[in-house]
Amino acid sequence: MKGIFIELVKIQSLFTTIDFSNNNFKGDIPKSIGELQSLKGLNFSHNNLIGRVPPSLGNLTNLEWLDLSSNKLEGEIPVQLVDLTSLAFLNLSENYLLGKIPQGKQFNTFMNDSYKENRGLCGFPMKNACSNDEGQQPPPSSTIQEDDFKFENGFHWKVVLLGYGVGFMFGLGLSYLVFSSGKPIWLVNFFFRRTR
Repeated sequence: MKGIFIELVKIQSLFTTIDFSNNNFKGDIPKSIGELQSLKGLNFSHNNLIGRVPPSLGNLTNLEWLDLSSNKLEGEIPVQLVDLTSLAFLNLSENYLLGKIPQGKQFNTFMNDSYKENRGLCGFPMKNACSNDEGQQPPPSSTIQEDDFKFENGFHWKVVLLGYGVGFMFGLGLSYLVFSSGKPIWLVNFFFRRTR
């Protein structure tokens, strides 16, 4: 219901998605949003929200997407958001956020688009490193690296897959030739001699 004034005295905790985008909301994001444990999606984009991103959003452990873009939010990104391990989409762009971008878990997967137009942010994945950063790269994660698939003798898994693919195509072509030429006598003789 965009453009209609409604006062919500209490929000039901069973909501899974809330879209407050494009409503010209002003003020801070309520800390009580962090009590809506069943939320999977939250969109406060394109409003006039000010203040800090509330650390209580870190309590939304089921959250899969969060969009706070195009507001006037300021301060640092709360480290509590790193605990949102189900978070697959994050958009904090076009705000006045600053400081080091938290690292770890899902935050290592978000790219520049999640943070663009926040000139005060630094650290991975941004190009500008923080003044106390030793490097821009995130800490090693538990994701599987391509080099993990090398065999001890130096063969790479791609070579093995290529071999399987070529062998499969060769077998498919050969079986087409055998069965399209009619009844394969040698195949019939081979099986019927053994059964006699």
